[in-house]
Amino acid sequence: MGRGRQRAAPAPEHSGLSARVTARDGGLGMPQRRGRMLGGAAALALAALAFAAPPPMAQNLPLGDLPEKPASLIADSMTLDQTGQRITAEGNVEVFHEGRHLTARRITYDRANDQIAIEGPITLSDGARSVVLAEQAELTRDLRDGILTGARLVLDRQLQIAAGRAERIEGRYVRLENTVASSCRICNEGDVPIWRIRAREVIHDREARRLYFRHARFEAFGVPIGYSPWLSTPDPSVDRATGFLPPQFVNSGDLGTGFKLPFFITLGDHADLTLTPLLTVDNALGLFADYRQRFAAGDFDVNSLIADDDRTSQDVRGFIFARGLFDVPQDFKLHFDLEAVSDEGVLLTYDVTDKDRLDSALGLRRTQRDQHVEGAFTFFHTLRDSENNSTQLTRTAATFFEQRFTPALVGGAASVSFESFGGIRTSGNDGPAGRDTLAASVSGDWQRSWIAPTGVVFTTLAGGQLDVRRIWQDSAFNDTETRALPYGGAELRWPFQRQDTGAAHVVEPVAQLVWSPDDGDTLPNEDSLAVEFDETNLFALSRFTGRDGVERGLRANLGVSYTRFDAAGWTLGFAAGRVLREEDLGQFTRASGLAGESSDWVTSLHLGFAPGLSMTARSVFSGDIFGGEADISKGELRLRYAGERARLDSTFVWLRKDAAEFRPDDLSELGLRGGYWLTPNWQTTASWRFDPVEDETTRAGLGIVYRSECILVDLSATRRFTSSSEVSKSTSINLSVSLAGIGSKAEGGAARLNRCNG
Repeated sequence: MGRGRQRAAPAPEHSGLSARVTARDGGLGMPQRRGRMLGGAAALALAALAFAAPPPMAQNLPLGDLPEKPASLIADSMTLDQTGQRITAEGNVEVFHEGRHLTARRITYDRANDQIAIEGPITLSDGARSVVLAEQAELTRDLRDGILTGARLVLDRQLQIAAGRAERIEGRYVRLENTVASSCRICNEGDVPIWRIRAREVIHDREARRLYFRHARFEAFGVPIGYSPWLSTPDPSVDRATGFLPPQFVNSGDLGTGFKLPFFITLGDHADLTLTPLLTVDNALGLFADYRQRFAAGDFDVNSLIADDDRTSQDVRGFIFARGLFDVPQDFKLHFDLEAVSDEGVLLTYDVTDKDRLDSALGLRRTQRDQHVEGAFTFFHTLRDSENNSTQLTRTAATFFEQRFTPALVGGAASVSFESFGGIRTSGNDGPAGRDTLAASVSGDWQRSWIAPTGVVFTTLAGGQLDVRRIWQDSAFNDTETRALPYGGAELRWPFQRQDTGAAHVVEPVAQLVWSPDDGDTLPNEDSLAVEFDETNLFALSRFTGRDGVERGLRANLGVSYTRFDAAGWTLGFAAGRVLREEDLGQFTRASGLAGESSDWVTSLHLGFAPGLSMTARSVFSGDIFGGEADISKGELRLRYAGERARLDSTFVWLRKDAAEFRPDDLSELGLRGGYWLTPNWQTTASWRFDPVEDETTRAGLGIVYRSECILVDLSATRRFTSSSEVSKSTSINLSVSLAGIGSKAEGGAARLNRCNG
């Protein structure tokens, strides 16, 4: 018989407990135990006698009234008194019964009274999320009822409730008297937790998973700051429950000082509603409502606000945002998006979003391996002072279909697509400010690649596009305009790779020749007002963002890329190229970088270092950049660092003015956002946006966060330096406090944060 503790034979089915004992090998392999010992047969008989047999008064009860499952007891040693009515188990005692697990130093079972006396330290768990610790206890045989002294209830490894006395009732309730509740860890005797709740009585309902406090007094750092004669809250194991969420204190230059008090309402397992009243000292009154619904085939969310303040002449202000996505037959997705506001400034005033162009849509889409189909109705609304909704395409409808396939005769990859579009302006003006349009386009393309033995990749390209437009309220065009535009091209790529002891190097020169007719610009431009030119679309057949604009003429797209993969873990990537044209057809502005027979140079540089540091630089320029005579059209620099204690994201963008893209002045912005962990508990955050052209800050923010195993405090301040006809410059200060175990859960890093120093 090997070393260790062994299980005794199971007791009869109607028994309460069976026993197993720790044994040491004797000379003949028989159990030999410490202290006052019994033989193996005697121990088994003792277990059956004391813990298996029902009490005398229950001898004639039907089996259905007895415990359904036998319990198991494990101990180092067991003794029986002379009367045979009292059995004692000592040393590493464990009891298992119907999901309950008890550990103790000593257990004494009184058969006459059917009671168990337990000496601690005691641990009694009802599953993984509820544990009772105590010094002494008297419990019934099934561990469902009884009294515990020097007790502490631990819920979901977060909230701890200490009491001089605790009572277990029906295996469902735990009633604690003269309690102190907190989820803060106390490292030294005499320390005061950050917060605690003192209550005359606390009842934990295990089935309802709720806590009920009577005469509760809330203390912060030992100082009483609040009292409630009755308080109910879900226990920490509950993910969703109706009740108040942590309050938020706000201070806004637009609305004044006030607070938000969210109230969360569960509407079954798949829906909920959050109502958040807002009240400020400057007589601003608002109610945010956020509704969420989940279905087996989709979901939708609704966010709204109704408010009354003195910022405008309107009696009521507000907004409603809604979005949804649903699965429908034939693998289609139905989506909708609703965005509506009472006025242009409500979103900024109530710190909802910086979005200044709203879009509401209803659409259907499906994406498969070789096919994509979509259609949508969209309503646009601009909030910008510089734009007028009557002269914008505010009502649109669009469809798109694309099919990819492999041609049987020529091989390669091909696709055909169809697109339709309709747009209406409410203005009655003639020209672009009042033009309405209906469009249809059909296009197709084909390409095939061959790889030579030398590694050269040769690709041929061919395709065409047919467009038809019906135009209203624009005398510069015929009522109906058509355009047919074929194109063809060829491309050569020759990647080289070299491997040495310290790094791998990859160089790839690319030359692409593309032809399309010089003429054919006969359509109004609705969707191609912006032009993108960078290293990602250097070899695109057209740099316009839509179908109305199509790049024309004979041109060569030339470029080269280099990548280094260093053995030390860092990487370097560089790419450069430009476009050469047979003739400048005047399709592009100077600011786009594509004007002239030779375009500007487009370059990109990327550096990546192993522990989270990376840098990316992009530019479009002409002239000699090394000689200091470069003329930059576009520039972008991004720096990112993510370390164990600090993170930083910085961006610098510069764009030359371009009237064709409604950019009357040069545009530039420098943005910084970062955070730093001062200690494992304290974190600072900062953000800053600066306009170098105007030489002014547009937005800045500071924040400090304290998080531990028991509390999360988030204090932030934001200043908006911009203004418009609807909103003025404003400063906002927000403070939120969340208590782990009381209405919220501990942060993911709580296990790391709750360890005491030393």
